[in-house]
Amino acid sequence: MKLGPYELGPNDTDAQGIYCGDARELARAIPDESVDLIFTDPIYDRIEDYRWLAETAARVLRPEGHLLVWQNVRYWYDTSTTLKDYLFERYTFVLTRSNACVGTNGTHVLQLWTPLLWYSKLDNVRAIIKPRDSIDAPMRAGISAYHQFQKPQKAIYYWMRCFTRNTAIVFDPFTGGGTVPSVCKQLGRQYLAFEIDPDTCDMARERVRNMQPPLFVLPQPEQLTLEIDE
Repeated sequence: MKLGPYELGPNDTDAQGIYCGDARELARAIPDESVDLIFTDPIYDRIEDYRWLAETAARVLRPEGHLLVWQNVRYWYDTSTTLKDYLFERYTFVLTRSNACVGTNGTHVLQLWTPLLWYSKLDNVRAIIKPRDSIDAPMRAGISAYHQFQKPQKAIYYWMRCFTRNTAIVFDPFTGGGTVPSVCKQLGRQYLAFEIDPDTCDMARERVRNMQPPLFVLPQPEQLTLEIDE
């Protein structure tokens, strides 16, 4: 999967890597129906970024592809309304932080739970593994070492396994500190990621470079349907 003469890191290739640049420009070169999963974390109040993301997902996802995107409770309704213009709404998973605390000075507030929105290109596509409704990932020292709004690697690892096979191509247009491509390397998935800030991009590339690849590839379990209680 080539994206033309855009800047790549020393450990990247034309088929896999973290590109430094604007996602809106870079994504134009992604072939139609070539991506299995989009897993990303935009800036929550930029609803137009979610609209662009949904429109791009409708083009680049394979027919059986999925979009997993983080959001904040405050903008949940606006985001869902926007995404439904292009994709099928499926379910909302929850990331909880059991040991989180809220600051008392009014300037530092930590959200105790974060929704992960699941959308598909088609309305009858199944997850590879039946996902749990929620994942608890306590805050730990150093969790923001790579990016201010970094999500726990544990949660991304779990949900990525639920939605991708060993041969999957995963796309993250707003990669930040590079958690998604790092997990891809752990799981042996191909990845394509964009980051607009050069310093953050270099940090993400270094993180991926230091991540150990899998010692072996686990066999994929039988595909299961997600059961949703009404």
